[in-house]
Order: sequence, then C-alpha cells, then structure tokens
Amino acid sequence: MPFDRITDEDHRAFWEDGYVFKRGFFSPQEVALGEETIRTDPSIRQHVLAINDNAGGSTELALWNHPSEDVFGAIARSERVAGGAERLLDGEVYHYHSKLTTKRPGGGGRWEWHQDYGYWYQNGCLFPDMLSVAVALDAATRENGCMQLLRRSHKMGRIEHGRSGGQTGADPERVEQAMKTMEVVDCEMAPGDALFFHSNTLHCSAANLSAKPRNLLICCYNKATNNPYKAHHHPQFTKLTRLADEAVLQAGVTATARAYMDVGEDVTTDTRKTG
Repeated sequence: MPFDRITDEDHRAFWEDGYVFKRGFFSPQEVALGEETIRTDPSIRQHVLAINDNAGGSTELALWNHPSEDVFGAIARSERVAGGAERLLDGEVYHYHSKLTTKRPGGGGRWEWHQDYGYWYQNGCLFPDMLSVAVALDAATRENGCMQLLRRSHKMGRIEHGRSGGQTGADPERVEQAMKTMEVVDCEMAPGDALFFHSNTLHCSAANLSAKPRNLLICCYNKATNNPYKAHHHPQFTKLTRLADEAVLQAGVTATARAYMDVGEDVTTDTRKTG
C-alpha cells in the first residue's frame, strides 16, 4: 500500500503556522497494535508518572529516551515519522524521546500552556531545531482534552517558563497577550491522525471530562547539528536507523527494552510515580 509522506506543501505550512496535520497517517490495524500494547504491557503502568496541573488534577505520562523494539519504536523510526521530521527540519534528526500521555475518563488533568523548547532549552539545546509528532491512539476531542495550540506562535521565539502547579508553563501574561492576536486551534484527531508541531509552538490541553480515555503517543526529535552541549536526562546525538513503514505492522506488541525515565530524572517537572 502507498504510505503518506510529508510534502512540499506540508513543509510550507509547518514553517508558516508552526504545525501540520497528517490525517489517516496510520491505519486502523497499526493503531490497534498500539492500543494492544497499552493494554498488555505491564511496564507502561509500572513507569507512569503523574504530572500535577494548577487546578489539582493530574495527567499521566510514561516516557522513554530511545526507540523500543515494538510498535511504538517502529512508529518513531518509521520513514513516515522520522523521515517526515527530517524533511520538515531540513536535515538529519535523532530520537530525543517518546512518551505516552494518558488522560483517564472523567478527570484526567490538563497540560498548561507551554513550548517544548521551554523545557528543552534547559537541556543544553542551543537552537529550537526540534519538533514533536503526536499520534492519536484514541479519538482526541474537545470533550476528552485534545491538544490546543496557538497558530504561528512559534514565530514569537522562546518564552520564559516557570512553575505552574507541578508543571513548567509559559509566562501567563505573554500567553494571554498572544491569544488576543493568534488563533487557538483545537487539535481534534481521529485514531491514526498525526500532528507535527514546532518546538516553539505554544500548546496546552484541557482536562478530560468525558467518559472516554485519551491516549496520545508523542515522538520527539532533535536535529543532529543541534547536539546538546551538556549531558542531561534526554540523550545527546544518537544515530537513528530508520525503518520502512511496513515495519510498524510487523512489530511486536510488548517491548523487550524500553529505557523509561523514572522519578527524579526530569528536574523540570514535579513528578509522582503511580502504580
């Protein structure tokens, strides 16, 4: 079957708007493998971090630095995703980390407004030559706390970040002013849709007040020429071997080795381990 690719128009939209959607980027069969992994791999639940928001809620996160030998690793190394990241950033990239963000039904917390580079700047990355790819494993809707972003906010450059509940959030005064002139985009996605977004694009998500879960796989990439100047809790340049897109369906369900980040390793967030 032919696989979708990042196009010249996608490249233009990414640099103009700070993001680009790729609808139906993964098939229902590929999404089902991801869902089965979440259900059956006990290591995910064993390494979940609960991240507090400023309203007393929390959202859950499992994070690992290097691609695993399963469907999530195959997605992160696939031509569609890793090759797409290289196309958008105009050069070789490496896998910075991947994470599952989970919002349980009826109360999964919010993510405050932030830029990913607001975190990653502190890790020794000199330039915002970085992006993230969010892959919807469930339907992401306004009701269950889909991501929101500010269109063209990447053009503001890096914004100062500080503590916001148990999270690191962007300067609220500057965010408030930006929202007066920039479009808030509700990133509603069907399972299998993907969203590529720039590391300086402001984004957040509301709490999940619905009866349905919201699971999102996010694969993050750094440009090889932007190798961090100091060691930190995410990797310095590590050569990424890309996989053919067909490898996603051929991948196993349970990871044989997933290098999770554990409590205390990320000093930019206030984390509590949950069962």
